[in-house]
Amino acid sequence: MSNKVILIVLDGLNYQVGRDCMGFTQGLCEQGLARLYKMQCELPSMSRPLYECILTGVVPAHSGIVHNHITRRSTQQSIFSLSRAAGKRTAAAAYHWFSELYNRTPWDAIRDRYTHDESQLIQHGLFYCVDSYPDCHLFNDAEHLRQQHDPDFLLVHPMNIDDAGHRAGVDSAHYRNTTRHTDMALSEYLPIWMAAGYQILITSDHGMNTDKSHGGLLAEEREVPLWVIGDQFSFGATDPLQTELCGTVCQLLNVPHDKPLCRELLTAPRHTGNNC
Repeated sequence: MSNKVILIVLDGLNYQVGRDCMGFTQGLCEQGLARLYKMQCELPSMSRPLYECILTGVVPAHSGIVHNHITRRSTQQSIFSLSRAAGKRTAAAAYHWFSELYNRTPWDAIRDRYTHDESQLIQHGLFYCVDSYPDCHLFNDAEHLRQQHDPDFLLVHPMNIDDAGHRAGVDSAHYRNTTRHTDMALSEYLPIWMAAGYQILITSDHGMNTDKSHGGLLAEEREVPLWVIGDQFSFGATDPLQTELCGTVCQLLNVPHDKPLCRELLTAPRHTGNNC
């Protein structure tokens, strides 16, 4: 049984569009290899506050990361800091805001784009700063980090779905087709990571609305998917909270923590069949 975890955050993916358009990932559910849950993101439904929420289990009102323009390091214990304290190896292929939250701020592309520094919370990173950076390249970056550095915890964060939503809105062919293309790109790597025994979580920070934005309380902005894959998941019926992801990942990593977690995600009797 592996204690290594890959957390994939598909930025800006609405739950219903994910359910309808992520054909390969949903196929894993039909084969009993994955389970889809519906989560409600915390508020405001914006990226940087919810990156912090996912990685620390702390809501924006308490973390102080309350909008996208706050550029400082996190003051909370995160999956990265708890993993490092337990002697685990960390890596991320992700947008540069993660580097600013958990490594160094402000972002310096020359210094920080390629990070290999044992003193940092994210020891090995390939960070990008353009929203249109292709998801297929990002997944390749993640696999490179995995092969070269064998991380215990790997964060994978593509941005094309969110970029499409800001260009065309949630109810658009562009947004739906971008989701399909991301799923197709992901399908090249999920079988590799599954065969290597990783526990895998695929989720989103927030959804998208018809105004080509997000930040508020609409269901399409707040409802996000969570797929789980791996032999440590129960595939039970309980929908977890976004604030429980940090503690759940720490539990999977077997690192000491005091974070809230969804125990039912890990401990209920497992069953097979159509989990979609």
